[in-house]
Amino acid sequence: MSRLIVVSNRVAPITEGEPTAGGLAAGVMDALRQKGGRWFGWSGNVVPDMVTPPLPVVEQRSGPISLYTTDLNQRDYDAYYKGFSNATLWPVFHYQTDLAHFDWAEFEGYRRVNRHFADSLQALMAPQDVVWVHDYHLLCLAEALRAQGARNRIGLFLHIPFPAPAVLMNIPAHAELMAAMCHYDLIGFQTESDRLAFADYVLREMGGEALPGGVLAVGGHAIRTGVYPIGVHVDMLRQEAAAAADSAQVQALRASLGGRALIMSVDRLDYSKGLPQRFTAYERFLADNPGWHRKVEFTQIAVPSRSDVHAYQEIRRELEGEAGRINGRFAELDWTPLRYLNRSFARRDLMPLYAAAQVGLVTPLRDGMNLVAKEFVAAQDPADPGVLVLSRFAGAARELDAALLINPHDEAGTAAALERALSMRLEERRERHAAMMAVMRHNSLERWRDRFECDLRNPASLEHGASAA
Repeated sequence: MSRLIVVSNRVAPITEGEPTAGGLAAGVMDALRQKGGRWFGWSGNVVPDMVTPPLPVVEQRSGPISLYTTDLNQRDYDAYYKGFSNATLWPVFHYQTDLAHFDWAEFEGYRRVNRHFADSLQALMAPQDVVWVHDYHLLCLAEALRAQGARNRIGLFLHIPFPAPAVLMNIPAHAELMAAMCHYDLIGFQTESDRLAFADYVLREMGGEALPGGVLAVGGHAIRTGVYPIGVHVDMLRQEAAAAADSAQVQALRASLGGRALIMSVDRLDYSKGLPQRFTAYERFLADNPGWHRKVEFTQIAVPSRSDVHAYQEIRRELEGEAGRINGRFAELDWTPLRYLNRSFARRDLMPLYAAAQVGLVTPLRDGMNLVAKEFVAAQDPADPGVLVLSRFAGAARELDAALLINPHDEAGTAAALERALSMRLEERRERHAAMMAVMRHNSLERWRDRFECDLRNPASLEHGASAA
């Protein structure tokens, strides 16, 4: 069988015993361990501008897996990563157009790095290999590979949302970007709404034609589209939670709670996660429900992210100020209602913390999927599970509709959902948890990986409906 070539902005470590974080890393690593293959991406190193492309590619091997990484110089990092990827695509794709900026030079830098990736891949690919590209950093990679004569099957999976055409068109280079994306053979999305938004642009703005099986014909090329909701290793996460239930860290948490209920949130520090709105909703909950004072604590873990980007520096300062203000309003000598931790935790340490929580509060303003929601559910004890309060704007809400779904912009509604979650009877909690677990077992991480790879290798497998979850 032909090899699987995985391409993403960054690659996961393959050192034995070193954890891989996130669904992309776990799913892709499983596929490569089972069947062998190659994974290519940026090393994370930024070298001086005097070092010009082509930059060398470094190989690391572990059994059947080969990782290949390349550096970026400062100019390309600023334009491709800080610029177009994270200051243009990320905010627009998350409907935060007021936070986006656009510069044609940065867009050219983005395309330049996509071409650099294509140049590096040429030496790693055989004609029969299939190429699985991940996420918004590499929307132009297939175009660059085709320009070099690549005839391989090339697929893209977009981990973040895809915006409606009217939102996408806030990017001045939207036409060039979409033309480049149409060089992929298969494009996968987290939800049907995302897939339809892409199709709507192709049909209305590019004069494309919709064919059976989620196929779009445009410019003499057929692009297959599908919905592949990413999942988690349900049983593994529950085992991790149970194994560490009596760890020193969890015992210290329980002792500090003193029998109080725990509301738990874990997010990357990002403006798309709705953290200021979440803090305000919790403040409203405390104001509306004095009977819960001293009986509940909210812990927010905000993992540092993109600390060299101004918008992320601003949200960190805002959250630190809000946490202090809320605690100043409600705290007592023996009760701190809100704990705000701006640091990262290993996943194996988070699982027992999820399991100890009575409420998982996951309220992004917009999210492709949000695996924290699924991890929280998986970590819960099915005999006495906690309750998930989930934003309806997370992709996970399409599957986990047994959660308490809220609008993160509705302060009063979120506060009411918190009170309901904390007061929910055991029988209802078990029913909701069982329903979500059934969906998560069906849409597992393995199924996400296997369906996409199968459809990429065998286009005929899509003929009975590419949009089926």
